[in-house]
Amino acid sequence: MSSSLRRGALAASVIAFSIASLAACGAGNDAQTLGIKPDNAATSIGDIKIQNAVVIIQPEREAEGPAAVSATLFNSGDSAQTVDSITVDGVGPAEIKPASGGSLTVPAGGSVVIGGEGNASAVLADGSALVDGANQNVTFAFSETGDVSLTAFVVPSQSYFSGWGPTQVPSAPAESAEPAEGTSESPSGTPTDQASASASPSESAEGEAGH
Repeated sequence: MSSSLRRGALAASVIAFSIASLAACGAGNDAQTLGIKPDNAATSIGDIKIQNAVVIIQPEREAEGPAAVSATLFNSGDSAQTVDSITVDGVGPAEIKPASGGSLTVPAGGSVVIGGEGNASAVLADGSALVDGANQNVTFAFSETGDVSLTAFVVPSQSYFSGWGPTQVPSAPAESAEPAEGTSESPSGTPTDQASASASPSESAEGEAGH
């Protein structure tokens, strides 16, 4: 083989090795993409890990009403743990409602989602003190691990979070008209009486022609 052919083969080998190295960076257990973290708050203490924690307020800036805490809780331990309380600094404790009643429990080796249809909920009665875009400290109290705190974003119940946040406060219903005194709520008069009380278009036209 001539020296020029050998140099060409060597260059081709170097290029192939470089491409293979770049491809390895994007696949496999050590892929760099696996190191990308979500923007939402996450932390772990002992067997408990909390991910995607956010505090969700009303969709409109000036709207008053409840707020909600949404998060995913993981338990890598051998025994289940209950969530005894969820407290947002400056607001207070949330009312916790498990999806299936009882206590909010994170099973051993399992997880629980808080927020969203069909999941557990953690609702703050008044979210007016919370500001869109702020960072709010949230503390989850577990039966064995104890307090686990993290800083969560405050976001409005819009777009992706529209199905995860608090129920919007309904507008005040219009006052219903009450029946006047002395009148009956049920229809009065027989069909015959009602028919005689209102003239047909032809009868009305004849009456007007006669005047």
